[in-house]
Amino acid sequence: MAAKKEETKKLKITLVRSTIGQVPRNRATIQAMGLRKINQTVVLPDNAATRGQIRQVSHMIKVEEA
Repeated sequence: MAAKKEETKKLKITLVRSTIGQVPRNRATIQAMGLRKINQTVVLPDNAATRGQIRQVSHMIKVEEA
């Protein structure tokens, strides 16, 4: 049997505001997403865990579908 390849959706996430002065929990979330500098972009899978992180720090990031 041929394995069916599922296309997972991806999200392109860009840090647009500094983490300076933010709540430590939000800083940790940004770091866990792999973002370190302003205007840095990462591509993450579109799943429930990523969506939860996005909701928590939505005021600091920009999200696009990749």
